[in-house]
Amino acid sequence: MAEEHDGGALILTSVEAGGGTLAVEANSPRHPGELFVWNDGAFQRWTQHNAWLSEIDFGEQRAFTYTARDGQEVEGVLIEPVGGAPRGGAPLILNVHGGPEAHDSNGWQTAYSKPGQVAAGQGYAVFLPNYRGSTGYGTAFSKQHTGNYTDPEFTDLVDAKRALVAAGIADADRTGVTGGSYGGYATAWSSTRWSEEFAAGVMFVGISNQVSKFGTGDIPYEMYNVHSGKWPWDDWMAMLEVSPIFHVDKASTPLLIMHGEEDTRVDPGQSLELYRAMKIRKPDVPVRLVFYPGEGHGNQKAAARYDYNLRMMRWFDTYLKTGDRDAPLPAERPVLPAGTTGASSDD
Repeated sequence: MAEEHDGGALILTSVEAGGGTLAVEANSPRHPGELFVWNDGAFQRWTQHNAWLSEIDFGEQRAFTYTARDGQEVEGVLIEPVGGAPRGGAPLILNVHGGPEAHDSNGWQTAYSKPGQVAAGQGYAVFLPNYRGSTGYGTAFSKQHTGNYTDPEFTDLVDAKRALVAAGIADADRTGVTGGSYGGYATAWSSTRWSEEFAAGVMFVGISNQVSKFGTGDIPYEMYNVHSGKWPWDDWMAMLEVSPIFHVDKASTPLLIMHGEEDTRVDPGQSLELYRAMKIRKPDVPVRLVFYPGEGHGNQKAAARYDYNLRMMRWFDTYLKTGDRDAPLPAERPVLPAGTTGASSDD
C-alpha cells in the first residue's frame, strides 16, 4: 500500500529502490548530501562523509516568512550568526538564487558561492529569499514576475531586509546582497536602484542591460516566454528602465563584479558594461571587476571557486561588516591562508 512520509529535517534530493531496499540522498541544515535507507518507519543514516562537522558550532537555521509590501507572504531560509544576533542586529547577507525559477530549501546551504554557515561563524546573518518567481510555492507564485522585471521580484528583497531588521536580526546599515545569474541581476539592481538599502554587493555572471543581453545571450526565447513577455523592440525604453545600468546615478554601494570569460548564457559584456558605467559615472564608489579565464556560467575549477569565495567574504568584511562604504579597496588578489599552496598578493 502506498504511504506518504515526511522527511522531517531531511531534504531529499534523489530516491533509488531495489532488492527490497529504499535508499535516498538527503541533506539537512547540519550536513551536506548523505545516503539514508528507509527502515522501521524512519530514514536511517548510511554514510558519514564529514564527521568533523560534529565539532563545528552552527548558527541557528530555520524558515523565515515575512509579508511583502503588497501583502504577499514570502518565505526564505535564515541562518543566524553563531551565538545569535547581537543587540542592534548583525550584518546581513542576502544570498539570492538564480532562475528565478528555482528555490532554496531549509537544508545544507554552505557551498561555493553560498556563504551559509561560514559567514554565520564570522558573525553574519544570511538570508536566502524565495522571492516572487521562485518554484515550490505553486504556479501562480512562480509566474508573478513574468512581464514584471524587478517588481515585485526585487522589491521582495528590500522587504526581506526590512522584516529582518524589524525582527532584530539584521542591522539596517549593514545589509549586503550577493547572487549569480538572475541572482547577479538582483545584486546589480539592489546595488543601483536600491543602493541606499544595501551596504555592499557581490555580483556574479549577472545581468546589467536587458537590451544588450537579448542580443548576446543564448536564451532569447526564454527571455520572451518566461521572463519579459515581450520583445525589446516592443518597448525599448521599458527594457532599459529595468536594467541596472540605467540606475547607476543612484549607486553608492561598493560592488564586486565577477564573471566567467566563456559565459554564453550571460555574456561577460554584461559585467563590463556595469563596471564601465560605475567607473565613469560614480568614480568614488568602490567597484572591482574580475574575469575568470576558461570559466562559463558558473565556475567549475576548484581554484576559481576558492578564489571566488575568498574575494566574496573579503569584500563583505571590508564594506559590509564595517558599514564603511568609503573603505579603501582590498588588495587585488586575496592573501591565501598560511600553509596554502599558491601565491599570495604579497609575492
